[in-house]
Order: sequence, then structure tokens, then C-alpha cells
Amino acid sequence: MSATGAHRANSNQELGRIMASEMAEQPATLAGLLARSGEIAAEVRRLAPSPLAGTVLVARGSSDHAATCGRYYLEMATRRPVASTSPSLFTLYRSATDFSGYLMVAVSQSGRTPEIVEVVTQARRNGARTIAVTNDATSPLASAADFVIGLQAGEERAVPATKTVTAQVAAFAVVAQALGDIGLTDRAAGELPAQVAGILSDGGPAAYLAEWLAPHDRLVTVARGLLYGAASETALKVEETTSRFTAAFSAADLRHGPIAMATAGPPVLAFAHPGPASADLLELVSELRSRGADCRVAGPVPGSDMQWPEAPEVAAPVLAITRGQQLALTLARLLGRDPDAPPGLTKVTIT
Repeated sequence: MSATGAHRANSNQELGRIMASEMAEQPATLAGLLARSGEIAAEVRRLAPSPLAGTVLVARGSSDHAATCGRYYLEMATRRPVASTSPSLFTLYRSATDFSGYLMVAVSQSGRTPEIVEVVTQARRNGARTIAVTNDATSPLASAADFVIGLQAGEERAVPATKTVTAQVAAFAVVAQALGDIGLTDRAAGELPAQVAGILSDGGPAAYLAEWLAPHDRLVTVARGLLYGAASETALKVEETTSRFTAAFSAADLRHGPIAMATAGPPVLAFAHPGPASADLLELVSELRSRGADCRVAGPVPGSDMQWPEAPEVAAPVLAITRGQQLALTLARLLGRDPDAPPGLTKVTIT
């Protein structure tokens, strides 16, 4: 970071105090959740239909990005289709979908979003077995579902969700591992909280990228596979905390037309982790740069500008989302914005 940027960032450290404190709670929150993985897994296996036709997810906002990670986990684990349902089908179009043989996982930080509660109520009535993932085990969503995974993250007061999002992703990993092996070994689960703590204690890479982004009024994030949800969540965090336009793409979708924007000059942040998708992602980075895009890389791969620990790929979304939160907070401070209470946003959105 330049001397000027460092001075501005240091002078704005009071901004986002709540968001920073809630980010700091993530290692303990994850450790507590993962310590309950055995009892959660037993209940998931008891509840899941047999045979399982498929899994349906319902969420909004940051929770929907956690569900994107969960879609990959669950389809890998169950070898059955996993899809996100559209709440408007139930709240506006009054669909009477038959959910016989399906598992539904509904995700909401507050558990008070009316449309999510309505979807779960109707799906359960129409044959689904339902799981609620929420931070409030006494919420309407929790009451509507067959089984509740309480995140036990404590009250989240900053508008941008942080500790609940990484806990939601971890909860999806636990649910998936209960239904099939996705690599969430005891060792991987045990190491994850300390890995997140290590990221939070190392703000240098996020500061470097914040300085890079400060002169720009937009950002594109890109990933593929397990990290697509993390790229989407980072885009949302930057938008929420800085009010700057940010768009997330899968690497595959970007190639189908939107790659033309590379010549228009928006900065691109690409997320990669060693695994089946990394070679394709790094190839895309080379192509974007050849088209004139200013592209930076995040992840434990060659040429990275923002590392996180090498770990089994199942852990990568949590690590990447943590780095994304750190980048959003640092950039907001650099720009003199308070991410705790972005203008025009509230903690619970009624839809």
C-alpha cells in the first residue's frame, strides 16, 4: 500500500468496528459448529428421504451465496440433482409443487424472511423433508422446518453478514458430508478455524488489493466450481460496503459473451484453489490479460496477489469468503465509508 493509502486507511480504522469484530468471531463460531458435526450428521441421515430424489435449496442474499457452495457440496455427496427454487413460484404464482422424495435446505441468517418461511411451510406440506440453517433457533423459519441447524454465531449487528455466512457454508459441508464423502475429514474440519484466524491476522494482501481497487468505480469477480459462491459473496460484500458496482461470473459463463467487457477496462479479481477448476480459471486469467483486462488472482496458486492457506478444496469457500470480507472492509475504510451501516440497507430485507 502506498504511504497516502496507508495514512487514509489508518485514519479510518474506527469505521466498520462492528463488522471487524464480527469477522473476528468466525474462528470460534466455526469451531463450535464443527464440534457438533456428529450430532448434525446423525439427524440429517435420519431425516433424508430414502431413496432421495434430489435436494432443493432456498435462500436470498448472502445466504444464497452460501447455498451456491452448498449446491456443489450436496450434488457431489448425493449424486442426485440439487437446485435452487424460486420463492416467487410459491408467494406470487401459488405453485403446488410436489416435493415427495426431496430434501429441502432453507438458509436465512435471521430466520425471519417471510418468503423463505412460506416456501418451507408449503414444501413440507407437499412432501419435502426440511432443514433450516439459521442463527435464530427460535425464529419462524426454525419453527417451520423439520430440523434446525442453529449456527450459534451470536447476534450479528453489522449490515454486511460475515460470521453467519462462513458458518452457513460450513453447515452445508457438514450436511453434505453426512450424505456422502466430500472430503470434510476430521482433520480438515479441525484445522479450518485456525486457518480462518490466520487470514484475519494477515491484512496485507487485502490492503494491497484495496489500494488497487480504490481508483475504480466497479469490479468483476470470477471463479468456477466450489469457489463460485465465494466470488459472488465477495462481489456482494464490496457492493454493500462501498456502493460500487460489482458483478460476479462463473468462468464458463464469462466466456459466453461477457468476456467482451475485458476491453472496457473493469478490474477483475479471479478466485482459484488447487483442484479440478484451477487450471481453467488460470487459463481464463491469461486470456483476460491478453484482452487488456487488469486482472488479479486470489488463492493459493501461482501468481496470486491474495493468498489463503492450502487446504482440502472443501474448505476453500470458507477461506475465500473470509478474504473477500477482509478486502471489502479494507476498501470501505480506504474510501472513508462505514461498512457497519451502509446507506439505504437494513439487516433484514422483507421480500
